[in-house]
Amino acid sequence: MPRQAAAASRPEMPAIETDVLVCGGGCAGLAAALSAARNGQRTMLIERAGFAGGIITAVGLPYFDGIADIKERRVVVRGIGMELFAKSGMCEPNATHLESHNPTIRNVEAFKLLADRLLAAEHEKLRVLYHSSACGVEMDGERIAAVLVANKAGLTRIRAKQVIDCTGDADVAAWAGAPTDKGTDLQPLTLHFRIGNVVKHPETAKNCRVALEKAHDEGNLPMYYGPGIMFMFAPNEVYVHGVRVPGDASDPADLTRAEMQGRSDAWAMFEAWKRDVPGFEDAYFITSGPFIGVRETRRIVGQHVLTEDEIMATTPFDDAIATGCWYLDVHPNKITTGGANAVPKQQPAPYDIPYRSLLPKNVDNLLVAGRCHSTTRLAQGSTRVTVTAMALGEAAAVAAALAVQGSISPLRIDGRDVRKKLRAQNGGPAQDFV
Repeated sequence: MPRQAAAASRPEMPAIETDVLVCGGGCAGLAAALSAARNGQRTMLIERAGFAGGIITAVGLPYFDGIADIKERRVVVRGIGMELFAKSGMCEPNATHLESHNPTIRNVEAFKLLADRLLAAEHEKLRVLYHSSACGVEMDGERIAAVLVANKAGLTRIRAKQVIDCTGDADVAAWAGAPTDKGTDLQPLTLHFRIGNVVKHPETAKNCRVALEKAHDEGNLPMYYGPGIMFMFAPNEVYVHGVRVPGDASDPADLTRAEMQGRSDAWAMFEAWKRDVPGFEDAYFITSGPFIGVRETRRIVGQHVLTEDEIMATTPFDDAIATGCWYLDVHPNKITTGGANAVPKQQPAPYDIPYRSLLPKNVDNLLVAGRCHSTTRLAQGSTRVTVTAMALGEAAAVAAALAVQGSISPLRIDGRDVRKKLRAQNGGPAQDFV
């Protein structure tokens, strides 16, 4: 059959209709999908991995950063973020204070199961498609008419009344024509990994740092930080923060290069420690990834751009829908031994995040949650973390539900109404539930 005739005979692209489509099942997307379904909306969640959880499960970072303030360890995020932490067995559901401001869960695999179970529990309203990626949009004026999704079925149009972009890279927003910003000096990427059969010594951390300095001097390790050497999963198992790879994760070629470089660097660290650090003689490399961790790519330039000055001044917002509390955590593209940052930490008090920072410009039926919401680069260093992203996703879904119920654009919703609805669901900014 001639090529043109074969193309002409292809069946019409299948279509799915839903009330709310959540693109990306990371921390923001997991919370958004649960929130939208629990607010009565027919919801679809698409996620490129075979599980939800994002930075926790796809990268392997077990921290619940952003759940409690550093000074008093007071819980500043409730709602779905607190539900996930409590159901991981880490605290009581009504806890007001925690032992640490950056607590961890005990088992990443168990968190995958928890996410699956919570998503499955909403099956009457929620459909989940893993191994599925948003790959384009079709527009009707300033409205997203459909999101194109690629998976083993081919391409599918998903027509949603409201779309929530939780891709981390503002992919849907960018394709839809919303203004975005991306710095020229993006924060580096980090591959997390684990090493087993390690005997801990009093000088393990110091010896690991010295070994990396040697590996770098010998040309075997181009860049690193810290390293963070933690025995958090087992007494003889090391979990490592240390890989530092410059790159742009919104560029597929550069992301591929970064993944390869990250694996090479993680193995170089392992070999250096096995050779030079007491306690690593019989160690073995357990696992990495499966994805490299991304801190920064695109951010929308939304209805309000949250700035570091507003964060540090704890500027109040009537339309606050979440509380942030993490420091302005910006990693440089250079070696920083003994720590992650090149400048002294700027630590804010718990601060408001306004609803308007979830709203892009030029698109009527889109909300954006997670690290790509509307902030300056320095402010994003604080709002990008795990539990803050969950709070933003939950809030975006509440707004999407209100938009569907009122047959209006999220742009016309008063953020104070979103805040009120979150308060009724034991969520929203910290001052509303203290």
